[in-house]
Amino acid sequence: MVSTGDVIQLLPDHVANQIAAGEVVQRPASVVKELIENAVDAGATEIDLIVKDAGRTHVQVVDNGLGMSVTDLRLAFERHATSKIRTTEDIFHIQTKGFRGEALASIAAVAQVDAVSRKEEEELGNRLVIEGGTVRDQIPAATPRGTSISVKNLFFNVPARRNFLKSNQVELRHIQEEFLRVAMAHEQINFRFYHNDSEVYILKSGNLRQRIVQIFGRKMDAQLVPIAEETDVVKISGFVGKPESAKKQRGEQYFFVNQRFIKSNYLHKAIIDAFENLLPNQYVPSYFLNLEIDPTKIDINIHPTKTEIKFEDEYSIYAVLRSAVKHALGQFNIMPSLDFDQNPDWAFIPSKPQNQPVRAPEIRVDRSYNPFETNPTQKDIRPVQDFYQSFSEFEIENKHPEALLSQEEFEIGEFQVLQWMNKYLITQHKGELLIIDQNRAHQTVLFQNLSRSARENALSQRLLFPIEIPSNESEISMLKTIEMDLVNFGFDVEFVKDRILVNALPTDVDSEEIPGIFSDFLHDLEWHDKVDFKVEISKIIAKNSAIKKGEVLLPEQARHLAQQLLQLDEPNFSPYGKPVFVQIPENEITKKLN
Repeated sequence: MVSTGDVIQLLPDHVANQIAAGEVVQRPASVVKELIENAVDAGATEIDLIVKDAGRTHVQVVDNGLGMSVTDLRLAFERHATSKIRTTEDIFHIQTKGFRGEALASIAAVAQVDAVSRKEEEELGNRLVIEGGTVRDQIPAATPRGTSISVKNLFFNVPARRNFLKSNQVELRHIQEEFLRVAMAHEQINFRFYHNDSEVYILKSGNLRQRIVQIFGRKMDAQLVPIAEETDVVKISGFVGKPESAKKQRGEQYFFVNQRFIKSNYLHKAIIDAFENLLPNQYVPSYFLNLEIDPTKIDINIHPTKTEIKFEDEYSIYAVLRSAVKHALGQFNIMPSLDFDQNPDWAFIPSKPQNQPVRAPEIRVDRSYNPFETNPTQKDIRPVQDFYQSFSEFEIENKHPEALLSQEEFEIGEFQVLQWMNKYLITQHKGELLIIDQNRAHQTVLFQNLSRSARENALSQRLLFPIEIPSNESEISMLKTIEMDLVNFGFDVEFVKDRILVNALPTDVDSEEIPGIFSDFLHDLEWHDKVDFKVEISKIIAKNSAIKKGEVLLPEQARHLAQQLLQLDEPNFSPYGKPVFVQIPENEITKKLN
């Protein structure tokens, strides 16, 4: 049956607001971003962020900015109400963080909001209480100059959205990212960040270098290379990290355009190109760069989050950025630089001493030399050795292991185990050549032993002197969320402002491996939404404690390692999924020798 009546109707305001809020408010970090950016736009010099339960139950931003009148406070939570623009043309001259006029309305539609604000010239401020988009109360209130907005029980009226939130650890990391993006762009503002009544960041006003060191620790200070370039198209300022500070994963890469954080794979490639031949494959340099561009030459009105941007002359900005970074690296002797003031055709011609004739170079030949009378030196045969070594490694790395037969069918006691190139163990298996990667074999043995053992309340070895690991507030905050897991595993850790102190460690862990273990584990916490603590820490301990490639083993040690590997239920792959061994059938060897 086909309806003949009208079927299209306007949605109620509260439904429309909840739908629209989904685009602006995706998680607690979205609330943090909008509130802090509003505080910056209000001219605040002091901004406090207070969060509880990773923003699920409480997010509050307090600033000492201009404040709002009673009318402005009410209008601020209406959709498309803004003080930033008046006409369409204003969009192309934006200097503030926000301008759409929909963030506060979106937040109020899916949370319980308590906002208090006062202008400096007013004796009494005002308080506004909103729940699910509905105003519950508006009354005068005594409050300092500025604004305080509390957002409680985010998504209380949209339970489906609340169920999609990740763990507290992941949500807190997203909040930290948004906080740091704003704090990095405005180093002249004092920022404070508290989570569950504990300090996370206390950032004092200063210059950009000081702000970077406050956030990422003192070890970063020596790694910063300043960038300063000004052209008609763009002015670039900030820092890039030295090549030795590069990491395999992105995390310390910040682009700002007119003090607004942006994401741009195109500009990121300009940085990577500038570091050409300076970094190993897959390593990414750190950078903290602000680009000042005429607002009429860019378009930021692409997405509600305003992290994407369009440039009128993208190619020129790419070229200037790449050139500026290369110039800075060369200027600070990070890479060779050319002196363009000198004629390169004459740069390397030696000058002739005065009053001396020019003589042709002499060539001397040892006519008594007979190459067949001398034995080749180690220097002579090294290139050949390296070639065959690299070729053999390539073959081994690109073959896939075959499943071992049962323990009854394989008896290593009958065969000798040899170490080859200080990297591989060689033995035989039913007439086949078995080549074992000693590092991966030991990783596999250690990991499976750690996984089988009961780690709860593990035995610890107390250290006479604690091991100090340089760190920062962000890393310490992540470790605090799993502090009890560390204790149960056998670690005793203590946190200070920019260091991690390890006072005790599990009995089967070498103290020399502790910095590497914590570095790898912090990397996992930073880049994975969920981490199975016992599995990940066991993998990392195994990786850091295993016998390294190039380490010489005694015959007994090689034999024992091979036996340990072959006694495992799953000897084929390392904890990181790499093949542990290859088997070469006799017929393949025979074929190659024919």
